[in-house]
Amino acid sequence: MKLSEKRSIEKKKQIILSAVKIVNRRGYEGATMEEIAAELLMTKASLYYYFRNKEDLLYQCHSLVLNQAIADIEELLAQPLSVEEKFFQMVALHIDYAIEEKETFNMIFEPKNIFSQEQLAEVIELRKRYSSLFNNLILKGIEEKKFRQADSYLLTMLILGALNWIQQWYQPNGRLSKEEIISHYQKDLLKILK
Repeated sequence: MKLSEKRSIEKKKQIILSAVKIVNRRGYEGATMEEIAAELLMTKASLYYYFRNKEDLLYQCHSLVLNQAIADIEELLAQPLSVEEKFFQMVALHIDYAIEEKETFNMIFEPKNIFSQEQLAEVIELRKRYSSLFNNLILKGIEEKKFRQADSYLLTMLILGALNWIQQWYQPNGRLSKEEIISHYQKDLLKILK
């Protein structure tokens, strides 16, 4: 790969990381190409060199965050931990992403309203891959007789639904800290599996 290509890839990554911060701070509607360009000390036209439009940039932000969440969970699953310990850590990771990457992660709820058909297919595939990590852990727990016999897919959807809903009600200055919420969710969701 040529040096110029490496620089272009690195610049695009910097733009995406800045855009993620802006989307999380301002929301999907509030994040404008002008603001992203200004934060990077670029012109809006320069931004369009890397991305077709705002939707393309936001798709890349969402894809980056979801791919990173998948990588984090895959790394966790490779550790020599019990299924219960892995489950606790997966819950903590998911809640952390749901809170810290709220707007970018929140695009999961209504992706068809944001992304093109091609992008939507890729987002759905990433979502399936992500949920399969939870499903596979639940299946392993059932196999090891650590979790009760049940429909693993329904349990996965129940757990992810509960975890995703945090984005709708969590307040940084609310009654419970993020750490307290994680602790409650870990214990209560484990009860569903036992």
